[in-house]
Amino acid sequence: MSFVFYDTETTGTNTAFDQILQFGAIRADHDLNELERFEIRCRLLPYVVPAPGAMRVTGVTVEQLTDPDLPSHYEMVRSIRAKMNEWSPAIFIGHNSLGFDEHLLRQALYKTLHPPYLTNTNGNCRTDSLRMIQAVARFEPNALTIPLNDRNRYSFKLDQLAPANGFDHADAHDAMADVEATINMCRLIADRVPGHWSGFVRFAQKAAVADFATEEDVFILTDFYYAKPHSWTVAHIGVNPDNGSEMFVFDLAHDPEKLAVLSESDLIERLGERPKPIRSMRSNAGPILLPYDDAPEDLRSAGPDLDELHRRSARLKNDSELCERLVIALLQTREERKPSAHVEEQIYDGFASNTDKALMERFHETDWLDRVALVGQLADDRLRSLGQRLIYSEAPNVMEETARLAYDAAITRRLMAEPETVPWLTLPKAIEEAGDMLAVSTGADAALLADLLDLLHQRADEASALAD
Repeated sequence: MSFVFYDTETTGTNTAFDQILQFGAIRADHDLNELERFEIRCRLLPYVVPAPGAMRVTGVTVEQLTDPDLPSHYEMVRSIRAKMNEWSPAIFIGHNSLGFDEHLLRQALYKTLHPPYLTNTNGNCRTDSLRMIQAVARFEPNALTIPLNDRNRYSFKLDQLAPANGFDHADAHDAMADVEATINMCRLIADRVPGHWSGFVRFAQKAAVADFATEEDVFILTDFYYAKPHSWTVAHIGVNPDNGSEMFVFDLAHDPEKLAVLSESDLIERLGERPKPIRSMRSNAGPILLPYDDAPEDLRSAGPDLDELHRRSARLKNDSELCERLVIALLQTREERKPSAHVEEQIYDGFASNTDKALMERFHETDWLDRVALVGQLADDRLRSLGQRLIYSEAPNVMEETARLAYDAAITRRLMAEPETVPWLTLPKAIEEAGDMLAVSTGADAALLADLLDLLHQRADEASALAD
């Protein structure tokens, strides 16, 4: 299986409402030698407002945002999907991709009527170089140079990590340059701590995670909060019945006997308290796992001795009823997710039916005029809404005039909404932010922000004209 390293540059950091502007990817072999690369940009969507801070960081200019020779967002996503499917199956890796880029990619696919789970279906799997580097810093602190930020704390930002480890990253925040930097960091891991690299690759695969967790009596799970590592000695106790990719493990620092004797209500109350005796991990998202024997001595000596750990693990593994009680009680501690009124935030509210999947496939194979009728046949309200907006963005001329005018008005309301009333960036808020940044900027930053401010004012004027 090959690797696909990828990165995105976007209009902002709101993964539900911002858009990808640039996508870069490199396909590499098992030894991380480059096989092929792919890069593409697109122009700005009519209903998205670029964040001034993001534009200043990435250096994306107004000319790039509005270049008519660039593909549309839909055309870009079609090209990305075709290339990634051509390279599949593969292990997809980005730097903070599980926290950011993958959500943008899923949204891009979802909003253009494609199956959103490209990186973890059809034989593909995924992991994240940020988590790898954090794990190496925890378990092999001399293998990599981890720079300090201006607050004297370790920084895991790629634009600081790469040069600290000998990589010329002068073009940081360009998608392809960031991909190259990510590969370089992974090569260092593979060369300097090959055992850990093998583990990261192994546990990028869902089946390997499931096999390891169920076969090992005692193992180490590590996660990171605000870049700080936290490790637990655990035993597997079950899977979320509503999500087979979410596994539950019991922190063996706690004695399961003390939970076994609790009533149902007391058990639910205890599982909602800290320290948590049960933790979850996503088997399809590259969890950081270690055999107990490979854990550092400081971690092993911090908890119960090995005999006691095995006793506690056996108590759980020999009592399936207790494990089931623990899982059910844990799920009851979770607050029910409130439904969102915004279609972007409804991406995880269910899967498309087979009928709708077939209609979406036909959608991409026919001309725009016929797509109007196809969108109307979609049973899923989310997909029908996204399809109508896609047609408005790509081919408004095929819409009936009343429908197009209604969308003109809807997009105007979206762009000009009061900032505090909506979760996306609006033109008034962006104009305020750009003006504040411009007042304290000089040189190239000032020129970029001035051009962006002109564009934002122009779009606001156009939106106001439509409203009139």
